[in-house]
Amino acid sequence: MDSPSPLERVLDAETKAAENPQDHRDELRLWLRLLTCTTLIEGEIRRRLRERFDVTLPRFDLMAQLDKAPDGLTLSALSKRMMVSNGNVTGLVERLVETGHVARRTSATDRRAQLISLTELGRAEFRTMAAAHEEWVAEMFAGLGRPPREDLMRLLGRTKSSVRAAITADI
Repeated sequence: MDSPSPLERVLDAETKAAENPQDHRDELRLWLRLLTCTTLIEGEIRRRLRERFDVTLPRFDLMAQLDKAPDGLTLSALSKRMMVSNGNVTGLVERLVETGHVARRTSATDRRAQLISLTELGRAEFRTMAAAHEEWVAEMFAGLGRPPREDLMRLLGRTKSSVRAAITADI
């Protein structure tokens, strides 16, 4: 028998916590609900990017970072923004250079550093993907309606502040 996928494990954990709420604190059930929602949304976006554009989510994310930086970014700046290792970014950049979506050039201020930027082809294709991505996300949240979305944004903002305060207190 096949082992459960990461999505199935997350959904199963949330289901088990919901079935026996007395066994778990509210905060744990909330965390599992947030994780389940994130996993569902990310999985669907990955699937759609792959099917419609034959692109991975990491490639899309890298192109999104470069779209925000028309003068280009170094590999280390890209890896920090994407929260991945330089090695991961290097591999993504290599593949995008090969396909003509990204260009590399030596930095004018630091000859050891290379600046990575989108080519015209890369920028045009990214913007097409970004427009579709925005529509997909809007579609996934459309069932909430505007007032609940605004409430959720406010509550998630408070959640973010609470998490940051807990992290700061722990340091």
